[in-house]
Amino acid sequence: MKQRILTAVIAAAIFIPFVIYGKIPFILVTYLMATIALYELLKMGKQSIFSIQGVLSVLLLWVVLWPDKYIHAIERFGFEKLEYIFVITLLYLSYSVLTKNAFTFEKIGFHVISSLYVGMGFHYFIEVRSIGLTYVFYALLIIWATDSGAYFVGRALGKNKLWPEISPNKTVEGALGGIICALIVAILFSVFSNMDLSTIKLLVMAVLLSIFGQIGDLAESAYKRHFGVKDSGNILPGHGGILDRFDSLLFVLPLLYFFNQL
Repeated sequence: MKQRILTAVIAAAIFIPFVIYGKIPFILVTYLMATIALYELLKMGKQSIFSIQGVLSVLLLWVVLWPDKYIHAIERFGFEKLEYIFVITLLYLSYSVLTKNAFTFEKIGFHVISSLYVGMGFHYFIEVRSIGLTYVFYALLIIWATDSGAYFVGRALGKNKLWPEISPNKTVEGALGGIICALIVAILFSVFSNMDLSTIKLLVMAVLLSIFGQIGDLAESAYKRHFGVKDSGNILPGHGGILDRFDSLLFVLPLLYFFNQL
């Protein structure tokens, strides 16, 4: 527990100043975290990032991550973002031919989905930060409240398993407790924050973000169980890897961004 708390304090002390400052330093840190997360995911699937297919996955990740604000920088060569993604996909297929199908179609799918999953989640971390710092803290606090509520309510009242095939310790009561705690956070934000959103919209967002945050957590639990690993990595002692810490946010941040556009 002490190690877990110490790691959390040190990580927050390093990470939060970048979030607050934003701009290019925050984007670079996001690129770094996303690349580490991709490394962790590929490693779970027994794929090396230090290979031709791994390099292609990193390139795909970096293209997907590219901020909308600077989209003109990569489109100046006459290609749109989606066209770069298509070209990289063709390179995967070409490499499959060159390896005489040693790099199989299934492995191509794993690499592409891994890069898109990690890339899109962290891309919207950048985009949500561009909307405003308050939105980032709203997402973070919704996730933390959901996790804490699910843990404590689940331990105190949990009887009915939520999804035992994937995560045997999670309960329906815990999941509902997490949603209730997220609603409390939304109410506090409606009173004390400068978010230009109605209380009703904040409450609806809180419910959706809490639900999808828990789905994101279950999704990572599912592929960790599939690959037979306990944690995605060990870069954060007591917490696992980057992917372990951002699994919920990778689902929540795109949803928050889309919901804010309505």
